[in-house]
Amino acid sequence: MKKSFSRAAHLGILTALALVLSYVEHLLPLPVPVPGIKLGLSNTVLLYALFMLSKKEAVLLMLLKVLIQGFVFTSFSSMLYSLSGGALSIFAMILARHFKGISIVGVSISGAFMHILGQCTVALFFITYKAVLSYLPFLLISSCITGAVTGIIAKTVLHHLSGRNSK
Repeated sequence: MKKSFSRAAHLGILTALALVLSYVEHLLPLPVPVPGIKLGLSNTVLLYALFMLSKKEAVLLMLLKVLIQGFVFTSFSSMLYSLSGGALSIFAMILARHFKGISIVGVSISGAFMHILGQCTVALFFITYKAVLSYLPFLLISSCITGAVTGIIAKTVLHHLSGRNSK
């Protein structure tokens, strides 16, 4: 029982951290002319979960983050965008994690890329096809850049955490 409580507490702390990072990012948007581009700082927490915990816990963390964020900070339609992007993203990261030679940065980039594709798929139901296609190249390029930045941050954090654990 103690171990499951400790795992639940760990997931609770990670969920709170992901929500705080997401909220901070919402308060400090990137100064870019294309709407919808975010750094994705909360994805560093998902990467941590994917590399340090289990796939199941990483998926649960993504779902908790999306649902709580949707109910507390955003709207139902935003939750749909986040859920579709998050689901494709976590699936891509789990898949990429299994390929030898793909670093945490590569895993992060694949997740960011698929997140945009998931969100654009939902956008097709709310926005005109032309509008989505006109933004898609910019969003996909930016997702590779922001995914790399997020991956580098996660790599640095994991490196420091693993160094702390080995001492």
